[in-house]
Amino acid sequence: MTRPADLIAPSLEDFEDLAADAFSSLPADFRRLCSRVEIFVADFADGETLRELDMKDPFELTGVYIGIDLTQKSVSDPSGEPDRVILYRRPILDEWAERGDLPLGELVTHVLVHEIGHHFGLSDEAMHAIEDQVG
Repeated sequence: MTRPADLIAPSLEDFEDLAADAFSSLPADFRRLCSRVEIFVADFADGETLRELDMKDPFELTGVYIGIDLTQKSVSDPSGEPDRVILYRRPILDEWAERGDLPLGELVTHVLVHEIGHHFGLSDEAMHAIEDQVG
């Protein structure tokens, strides 16, 4: 029998593997539209990111999209910075443990797809409406 004390939280490298697997599982056309989006994993959002989003508790933020979404991009005004998705390991682990109803890889995929949705110009409200229609 596995006891909770015997379990080890997945490392940042493990999460990078989960994120890579999640991205690989997405449809090819979808991945192609995200070819210039870099995916990173960190334990928590930094203070600047939390301030920009007017958040105080780093456990409330599971991921973030940083960049200019496709609806705002212009070939005449290219951005110098690559678009990025950052997944936050500790808040995702906390949500996963609290929920207890889905595999960790599935939650990582959900957060990744949500943040990629911002790359396509979708708002949180639009993504929640889509999720409600699907499930």
